[in-house]
Amino acid sequence: MTSYRDFHRRSIENPEAFWGAEAQRIDWQTPFELVLDRSNPPFARWFIGGRTNLCHNAVDRHLAERAQQNALVYVSTETGIERRYTYAELHAEINRMAAVMRSLGVKRGDVVLLYLPMIPEALFAMLACARLGAIHSVVFGGFAAPNLATRIDDAKPVLIVTADAGARGGKVIDYAPLIDEALARATHKTPRVLLIDRQLAPERLNARYLVAYEPLREQFFNAHVPCEWLESNEPSYVLYTSGTTGKPKGVQRDVGGYAVALAASMEHIFQGKPGDTMFTASDVGWVVGHSYIVYAPLIAGLTTVMYEGTPIRPDGGIWWRLVEQHKINLMFTAPTALRVLKKQDPALLKKADLSSLRALFLAGEPLDEPTAAWIADALGKPVIDNYWQTETGWPMLAIPRGVETLPTKLGSPGVPSAGFNLTLRNELTGEACAPGEKGVLTLGYPLPPGCMSTVWGDPSRFVSTYWSSIPNQQAYSTFDWGVQDEDGYVTILGRTDDVINVAGHRLGTREIEEALSSHAAVAEVAVVGVTDAVKGQVAMAFVVLRGAQPDADPSERARLEAELATTVDRQLGSIARPARVVVVSMLPKTRSGKLLRRAIAALAEGREPGDLPTIEDPAALQLVREALGEVGKA
Repeated sequence: MTSYRDFHRRSIENPEAFWGAEAQRIDWQTPFELVLDRSNPPFARWFIGGRTNLCHNAVDRHLAERAQQNALVYVSTETGIERRYTYAELHAEINRMAAVMRSLGVKRGDVVLLYLPMIPEALFAMLACARLGAIHSVVFGGFAAPNLATRIDDAKPVLIVTADAGARGGKVIDYAPLIDEALARATHKTPRVLLIDRQLAPERLNARYLVAYEPLREQFFNAHVPCEWLESNEPSYVLYTSGTTGKPKGVQRDVGGYAVALAASMEHIFQGKPGDTMFTASDVGWVVGHSYIVYAPLIAGLTTVMYEGTPIRPDGGIWWRLVEQHKINLMFTAPTALRVLKKQDPALLKKADLSSLRALFLAGEPLDEPTAAWIADALGKPVIDNYWQTETGWPMLAIPRGVETLPTKLGSPGVPSAGFNLTLRNELTGEACAPGEKGVLTLGYPLPPGCMSTVWGDPSRFVSTYWSSIPNQQAYSTFDWGVQDEDGYVTILGRTDDVINVAGHRLGTREIEEALSSHAAVAEVAVVGVTDAVKGQVAMAFVVLRGAQPDADPSERARLEAELATTVDRQLGSIARPARVVVVSMLPKTRSGKLLRRAIAALAEGREPGDLPTIEDPAALQLVREALGEVGKA
């Protein structure tokens, strides 16, 4: 059997031969003439001259063998709606959506902005754009109007597709005022807005923009729209990275390279087989949703589960009941969701029949060892971390399963995936780091298929942002710290801007979080750097406890805070000891589950956190304020 080390080495030493073979996983209407064009580094073009279509590869090509297999299972615990679509039914819905878009003037190369909740029509719209050769730009539903307006101005869509409302945690989020305000703010005037009416919100969009979807869907009910065959390097979509300030940064993806990379990843990383069922608990507004709710499972002939709701509504057992009900084989979520579930009644997990589940995959932020150990023990299934970015489109670090099943190592998302020439480098010299030495994760040229091809509308920004920060090297910076061991496994230590300088000592906040997470009382933790007049910066830790909060007994709380600080002392030394450990009942997070560390740091320094359009629950900020107030009184 081929070793994974040899497999990976071949992908780096001869990417043309490696990816030329992998490209046979998808259909090409016209064969490519050249696998890789390296003539304009740091840009790379894959499968030159090949013509293909993402919608054809995700749906049409499966109709001969699996027309009656479920392609999409939709579950909303917010509305109580559940729907199933076979590949034949999905094909029909996409054709209807594509015909509607075409009737509104959408054509090849146009941008369509999608501002939608987790509903089947979001998936139909993405694949309809792909079918027409249009470029979709999905903006997370419920994003604030100013942020939406900047994306409208940057993407310049010919059409916006939206819904009357989204729903989250039992609350209805009315989209009409957000869309109206965004359109009023934007300098680019989008001629039409296509509305999918869920009958959730009483307020309606301004009539001069509005086109109702349902009547047009009926009009084009029997439509057939042929696939537009695109050259491999034409853009498939633009996805704006979260946390953007100023001019938005649109990650532009190609067509052919993306399809090939996703098809390869489904075998080499996820071991997904045609007929399997995959549940990715994310949102189509994020890259995980693009790649592993919509495109990759369908390209590989799987059934994909699309879920609208939270992991704890109606209770903390809902996801596990979905596994049982739909015989889910592969599940993919974020570590934050597991930390939320870890606080729920453990009996809820044990009640469900999880015999169909082969593995749980995690990504989105580093997986701490206590959470990894807890869920692996609770499930009795492999728990497999991976690491990637919006920019890469698929995992750059993983535990490969399709070539040689490597063992997992707690705390590490794995080894470099095929095609990723990953090196940890010294931030000051650009030199490669020795095993165990902390450095910046970088990728060598060329980036493999599926990665971003450029920044939308601004190729110079692609060069200046990603390829210009590592001294003396032509290297792509991930802007993440890590260490790599002798076996090639990488551990992520946090963002390069999540490093604090305490009395001249540079400390990664992620390292302190790992130490605190090892304490049995800790469910969640966020560590931030706070300005200090003497030391420059000090670490402050915000901790959510497992079980009851010790608010009623200040002495017990003080004892526990001191014990937690001592835990850091023992593991990292006194220099890393947090100046304060603050117990809170909730940490502010984005709707995708990432901790809002900069907002927490702002509050700790007495500053306002600013506009946070993707915050899950604004009440969490007030709880942090109140906890800081209690600390101040002490």
